[in-house]
Amino acid sequence: MILGSGSIGFAVAKELRELDKDLIIVDRDKQKVETLREEAYEAFEGDISDPEIFQHINLKELTGILVLSSDNEANKKALENISQLELDDVYCVARASDAISLQEMDGLGADLVVMPSRLVARSVARSLGRAESLRRGNKLSQWFKGISGKDLAIVVHDNPDPDAIASALALQKIADSFDVRSSILYHGEIGHQENKAFVNLLGIDLNRMEEHDISEFDDIAMVDCAVPAANNMLSPGTHLGIVLDHHPLGEAEIDADFVDIRPNVGASATILTKYLQELNIEIESELATALLYGIRTDTLDFRRNTDSADLSAAAFLYPLADHEILDQLERPSMSIETLDILGEAIINRQVIGSYLLTNVGVVRDRDTLPQAADYLLNLEGVSTSIVFGVSEDRIFLSGRSNDIRVNLGEVLKRAFGDEAAGGHSNAAGAQIPLGVFSDIKDRQTLLRLVNEAVVKKFLNAIGVDETVE
Repeated sequence: MILGSGSIGFAVAKELRELDKDLIIVDRDKQKVETLREEAYEAFEGDISDPEIFQHINLKELTGILVLSSDNEANKKALENISQLELDDVYCVARASDAISLQEMDGLGADLVVMPSRLVARSVARSLGRAESLRRGNKLSQWFKGISGKDLAIVVHDNPDPDAIASALALQKIADSFDVRSSILYHGEIGHQENKAFVNLLGIDLNRMEEHDISEFDDIAMVDCAVPAANNMLSPGTHLGIVLDHHPLGEAEIDADFVDIRPNVGASATILTKYLQELNIEIESELATALLYGIRTDTLDFRRNTDSADLSAAAFLYPLADHEILDQLERPSMSIETLDILGEAIINRQVIGSYLLTNVGVVRDRDTLPQAADYLLNLEGVSTSIVFGVSEDRIFLSGRSNDIRVNLGEVLKRAFGDEAAGGHSNAAGAQIPLGVFSDIKDRQTLLRLVNEAVVKKFLNAIGVDETVE
């Protein structure tokens, strides 16, 4: 039963008739009713706010009532009348023209309340998003056609995580489809036990960057990172062919032919999945598994920095992935060093208000720091955890926060500089050169001075007095 046959009501009636649905239309405009009857619709004249209109139909056969007039007050009255009929199995849809009416109609028992303006806006936004996605796909395709038959270096950030590795693997797949030879280059270590399992189980071919001369490649792509020399071995100011990333860029400028940075998206693997779809490139089980795992780990199983694009990409990849491998990846053994670092992090913790900072000393596996930061965030009363340690000539720091008032990435930038730090509002990190501290030979003195400097800079940046509880 459709109450109101204006442009919306009539459009819905046409759609339902095409689906072979039996329907009856009520409208107070006599001429409209006559026109509907001429087009073989069952219609009668009546005021939709009048409870008497329901006497014209068999309520036992009624499966849905669509209240679609442009008059908010008439629609509300119709809903009040419908509620008196106690039609528990009848689905009721109402039309509202503003947010207040939407809430009121929802309170009057409508199963669904729609705002046409909102639906149009969403449709237009989706259409624009689709057009933008097609444009990006076409532009990337043209770029690859321009280097067909050449060699491409795909550079990921130091100590790459599953999102970076999976994204690089996807870009390599795209390069292959355009007859472009490519190598995935990384610096640092793949130390986290889950990351090691990820690379080994999926047989991913990675190359250490220091073993290759970057000048031998015809072009360079950066994936899951964007700025040369920032957490990677490229020289500052290096010209790039492609940059694909989901981390906020900040004030940095990039010299590149093609740049696609989407801070709203939770994982770079989501961006690469969309490109594979746009370019109609077949995704094998291993690649689907890698991409799905990359999205899940970077969004913390869709609990952190998650966008609808991450969910749709994951839904697309899910049936293609190898779930036995995913199960193995989720239950890796814990290394002795990880356990030791967790112990150091707990013992050395300093709690200032709801902020926990801990110096774990000298670290060999930097991937243990974010694991410790995640773990410590579970402690009662802690809203932000900062874990840091010294490795080689740098201080490495990882932070986590569930405080909506804190943008951790911006806080770390203020504390340690744009070049050294960055990340998201609830997950960020920093690599801070030791500087003058590197001349200190005594390990205990070094760690004490590092601790004082890091804690002071962080607390100053966040605006908290240094009172240890």
